[in-house]
Amino acid sequence: MRKIILSVIGVLLIVLSFLFAKKLIANKNKPKPVKEKIVKTVFTDTVLNQTVKIIIPANGSLVAKQRVELYAEVQGVFKPSNILFKPGQKYRKGQSLIRIDASEYYASVQSSKSSLYNAIAAIMPDLRLDFPEVYPKWQNYLNGFDLNKTTPKLPEMASEKENYFITGRGIISSYYNVKNLEQRLSKYNITAPFTGILTEALVTEGSLIRSGQKLGEFIDPSIYEMEVALSKSYATLLQVGEAVILTNLDKTETYNGKVSRVNGSIDATTQTITAYIEVKDDKLKEGMYLEANLNAKEEQDAIEIDRNLLLESEEIFIVRDSVLDVIPVKPVYFSDTKVVLKNVPNGTVILEKPVPGAYAGMLVKPFEDSTKNNDK
Repeated sequence: MRKIILSVIGVLLIVLSFLFAKKLIANKNKPKPVKEKIVKTVFTDTVLNQTVKIIIPANGSLVAKQRVELYAEVQGVFKPSNILFKPGQKYRKGQSLIRIDASEYYASVQSSKSSLYNAIAAIMPDLRLDFPEVYPKWQNYLNGFDLNKTTPKLPEMASEKENYFITGRGIISSYYNVKNLEQRLSKYNITAPFTGILTEALVTEGSLIRSGQKLGEFIDPSIYEMEVALSKSYATLLQVGEAVILTNLDKTETYNGKVSRVNGSIDATTQTITAYIEVKDDKLKEGMYLEANLNAKEEQDAIEIDRNLLLESEEIFIVRDSVLDVIPVKPVYFSDTKVVLKNVPNGTVILEKPVPGAYAGMLVKPFEDSTKNNDK
């Protein structure tokens, strides 16, 4: 029985070995499959060199071109007025912003003016006797002297003797002392230096104001400036007076501005240069954040393509007889998404969109050709 089982197993092994060998021989004689050549369809564009405007993007917030921080130079009580000192209040040029109670100081000024008047009146008899030729002009000065008005300028000295006489009586020193007091008296009334609006008020009517205290901020809302920091490589491209288009963050509003100033030095830390863009519009408010596009330069005989089409070796792919090739180019300006190139001949067919895995010698089919074949 055992011999029979071993014989059957041996026969099965022989049969299986024969079938396996036959299969190997059949696979060896089978022809290898031929790989089909894959031709990718690409988007192309024909080069036409022209003038390309180099636009530098920038952004920043608006600041009033004319702004004043109000500080007190004297001490006193803030006197109430018909116009409340509140943020948003408009004032005309020369209109009183803050009036500080100066009744006590005003009395001392009037006392000094009266002393000056008395001193001049006391020398008039001596002038009539010793200097009759100058007496009329000093008499006219006294006649025009009004304690309720600003002290008039002293008459011009005609000779050294007159000068010594007037100076020796203390008239000159008394006059300048009065003018000094009048100058300080004017600081009790703060007026608007220009027509504008109050944006910050730190005091209220009736409060005690101290010398050196900040009172608020006053701006001219008709004209604003935006400060932008640009790379130092654009320093030679920026020009004062260049037109600038500004937009808000939502791209719903557009404003026209111009480059008003360009800083003459480069920031050593950030290696940037500061430019100031001036803009006027009734819709603008201080602190608004805007985006600007500066027309820095016009590059002649150039093209603009996507940055991802430029290779690291400063070459681009072109299509020549349905085969990809590369040519060297000269990049002259880079933006976030675009690059401006020169030295690309007119009529050259270049890729309009990048092709994954592209290489020189790769077979391609322009998109237009493939569309025509499908139509046929």
